[in-house]
Amino acid sequence: MTIPKSVKKPSVVVIDDSAFMRKLITEMVQSTDEFVVIGTGINGEDGLREIREKDPDIVTLDIEMPVMDGLAALEQIMKVLPRPVVMLSAAGSTKGTDMTIHALELGAVEFVRKPSGPISIDLVTVREQLIAALRAAANTNMRGLKSALRKTPLKSPIEPAPRTSACSLAVAIASSTGGPRALAEIIPMIPSDLGIAVFVVQHMPKDFTRSLAQRLDLTSPMPVAEGVDNEVVAANRVYLAPGGVHMIVAESPAGPVIRLDSGPPVWGVRPAADPLFKSMVSIFGKHTIGVILTGMGRDGAEGLRTVRAAGGTAVVQDESSSLIYGMPQAALAAGGADHVVGVSDIAKTIVDAVKARKATS
Repeated sequence: MTIPKSVKKPSVVVIDDSAFMRKLITEMVQSTDEFVVIGTGINGEDGLREIREKDPDIVTLDIEMPVMDGLAALEQIMKVLPRPVVMLSAAGSTKGTDMTIHALELGAVEFVRKPSGPISIDLVTVREQLIAALRAAANTNMRGLKSALRKTPLKSPIEPAPRTSACSLAVAIASSTGGPRALAEIIPMIPSDLGIAVFVVQHMPKDFTRSLAQRLDLTSPMPVAEGVDNEVVAANRVYLAPGGVHMIVAESPAGPVIRLDSGPPVWGVRPAADPLFKSMVSIFGKHTIGVILTGMGRDGAEGLRTVRAAGGTAVVQDESSSLIYGMPQAALAAGGADHVVGVSDIAKTIVDAVKARKATS
């Protein structure tokens, strides 16, 4: 989607400690004639001054900087100067990956990887990703952006979640732009003794999904990890689709197992939610609960329709709490939903749906 020329161009402030990167990012941002850069900052502290003075519509923010890094700056932006922020993270840096996931939890709209480190002379290779991230930022729902993230305490490391091999109920969750923040509010609020398996597809590259799983695991009663090929599905576990591959559920002599597939992208993404949802219906039937969260595009819409057609339960995040309403809106148009609720009520809706299924089984 491009921004019509008749509409005022969204303004951008670029914050990066490298003068070369600021120049390159500025040129890329303005290359489509859809956006205009109105200021730059050399670190988080300087960037905050620029934001106060220039009041941009969007901010691009480097993660690792001296004086004040991107995370500290982002926290201040979300608290006192809320607006869409696109993070830039150096590829290959574990610290940068972890910081990026934290940034998304704090409210950053999207992120773009610098392909060859903090100073990437080949940044032009991710130009389309940057422009797509800016377009997402330009379409951000500010009500969803400003919604408070519930503070979840770290789980006790000596309190293992109950584990059972039998699993007759399963939950499938699809999320994209704004998803890490929503998942950080939902997953920790699902009890560890429901006897369900939870499968999550978050549109995100390899390494970032691993970091996301690790961060969710710190606060969630149920263990959270990336799915592993041929892993037998167990109840009271959360399985996150690894970046770069599709994750589905298949039958085996040992019971339902995870299969990872490097086939073509679906709706332009891999992992995609539609293959997961449809595979889960073939295994769990009406005992499938499908959830569509914030994100651009229509991935998950057909899968959720399949869930509902099989007698399962369909849950969709509402517009006011969605950072981007594309995926929830597409799901509603494709097949409707049994519940349309705000992000803070989704965990409870899942729990209630599980209990209702058990009561009628």
